[in-house]
Amino acid sequence: MHHFVYPACLTPEEQDGGFVVTFVDLPEAITQGEDIADALRQGADCLEEAMAGRIRRHDIIPEPSPVGSACYAIALSAQMAAKAALYVALRQVGISQVELAGRLHCDEKEVRRLLDPRHASKLSRLESALAALGHQLVVGMQVTE
Repeated sequence: MHHFVYPACLTPEEQDGGFVVTFVDLPEAITQGEDIADALRQGADCLEEAMAGRIRRHDIIPEPSPVGSACYAIALSAQMAAKAALYVALRQVGISQVELAGRLHCDEKEVRRLLDPRHASKLSRLESALAALGHQLVVGMQVTE
């Protein structure tokens, strides 16, 4: 199962104060925040942008590393996680967007929108697309502090 919760490391910025946020699995994702809470908010936004960029560039989306004691767990939003799951499943199955459109009995433009990180897609449609690829979207919940 592919989870979309990535470890983020916060490093104190000696000169300017605040924290630099980096992601173990996404070297392009770097941001900073004034304090820990701000750094985690900025980190969540940075993670979304890094994932959107990987989908747009057709790059691999890595499995998240385990979250070590020195890192914080940052999850993708539900919408982005569902789109990333569809993107990963499409790559795993090895079919084209046109073929997925055929399986869904829709136009290829709809499949492109389902994969577009900036387009708001209905969760039910993302679930249908994943099902057409033999995958199931599983939603989880955890308590935050």
